[in-house]
Amino acid sequence: MAHPTVVPVLTIDGPSGSGKGTISRLVAEQLGWHLLDSGALYRAVGYAAGEQGIDLSDVDAVTRCAQAVKIRFQASPDGGETHVLVNGHDATDELRTETAGAAASAIAVIPSVRQALVDLQLAFRKAPGLVADGRDMGTVIFPDAAHKVFLTASAVERAKRRYKQLKDKGLSVTLAGLQREIEARDERDASRAVAPLKPAEGAVVVDTTGMPIEVVVAKVFAVVRP
Repeated sequence: MAHPTVVPVLTIDGPSGSGKGTISRLVAEQLGWHLLDSGALYRAVGYAAGEQGIDLSDVDAVTRCAQAVKIRFQASPDGGETHVLVNGHDATDELRTETAGAAASAIAVIPSVRQALVDLQLAFRKAPGLVADGRDMGTVIFPDAAHKVFLTASAVERAKRRYKQLKDKGLSVTLAGLQREIEARDERDASRAVAPLKPAEGAVVVDTTGMPIEVVVAKVFAVVRP
């Protein structure tokens, strides 16, 4: 069995709406590598805690839940979005809800939960390789990754993408409101003390503004297979 540290990792970091999820899934499929959607982990722990009736302010109980939870990402047979299995249950739809988002935010500030999730994320590193999608994959979780990408796009473009996604799900949103949210989140993420959002050292920065998905995939793929 390959030692975890010799298993190649491609980290794909970037702000919300930069296309990380879609690009990571497509690149992982082409490479035949495992996929880690780190953002979904916090939502999954929040969901698992809710299922077990745990009070999110009970730090010890939430930490035990984070240490014990079993999370698996499963490719969709029709090439659609990846399914997330939490303790054997397909929780993909539940993880998209505002409730899951709020739970994720509440538990993400607990240091012992963050530590449990670091261990969980490292455990995704299995042969033949891993594509890790997130905000601090190349800087904090897999600083030794051989391949690092930072995806970005203008706030306007990212707001448009998010707008289309949410409209397609039947949600009522405004483009201006989303753009304000995205700009505020960028500011918050870039200036926070713990794991600020920034390109990892040596990361290839790809600005995806106005770029078709297949072109972005080709650029990211070239980082791994030049």
